[in-house]
Amino acid sequence: MVFPFQTALNASTLFPFKLNVLEQVREAAEAGYDGIELWVRDIEDYLANGGTIAALSECLEKSGITLVGAIAFFKWADKSAEAREQGFVQAEREMKLLAELGCRAIAAPPYGDVEQVTLAEMAAYFAELASLARGIGIEPYLEFWGRAKQLFRIDDAVFVAQKSGVNEAKLLLDPFHMYTGGSDFETLKQLKGSQIGIFHVNDYPSNPGRETITDADRVFPGEGIAPSRELARILHEIGYQGYLSLELFIDNYDGLTALEVAQKGLYAMKNAYQIEG
Repeated sequence: MVFPFQTALNASTLFPFKLNVLEQVREAAEAGYDGIELWVRDIEDYLANGGTIAALSECLEKSGITLVGAIAFFKWADKSAEAREQGFVQAEREMKLLAELGCRAIAAPPYGDVEQVTLAEMAAYFAELASLARGIGIEPYLEFWGRAKQLFRIDDAVFVAQKSGVNEAKLLLDPFHMYTGGSDFETLKQLKGSQIGIFHVNDYPSNPGRETITDADRVFPGEGIAPSRELARILHEIGYQGYLSLELFIDNYDGLTALEVAQKGLYAMKNAYQIEG
């Protein structure tokens, strides 16, 4: 069995420990991850409390870990033109900040009031976002949320990406959102590896059921009912060689330290997403 992917830690996994971004980076690096996804709000909190871009950049460089992406929430697809305009202003500000850090990408989920927005309209808004982002040097990863009122399945995201006309548009995929939104996991086979920007990794139990399960119910890879080994096989077969990023929202780790959680997550991810070599 082999593990053919790169590894990343989404900082949400360490939220219970209330670490600043420097500490998040150091814990991820010490645990052995190749990359990290930081949350823009954490970066902004760090800067507001006296931190500097230079110090964070130096920390990333010394840790030998790559800032592979960032999690942000701006209303790029809201039904309100005013909200979208404000969202794009926010997006530009945040992406310029990330570019200074050498960040590669930013998540673009269906945040805001999107229920009455058609997928075709979303495609046009995503094209606008991609143009802005790429001009700054950032790649937007189109993300679907299983609980969103629109853009909640993988086939929705594929349609938006294709309809947008964005060359080599990339998706952010997540088995939890595939499960809660009712996506067909087999749809992954229709993608090329190059269409996936990053793949979030997690697992989920059978109880609570799909209709009521929340982010806080996510568990470590291999501890739930997600078809992790099958997902790994499909990802490998379609040519995906990028990052698997552990994204959990567990409130309490029963006495484990941040480093122990990061190490446990890395081991669980590598074990659950092995393929036959």
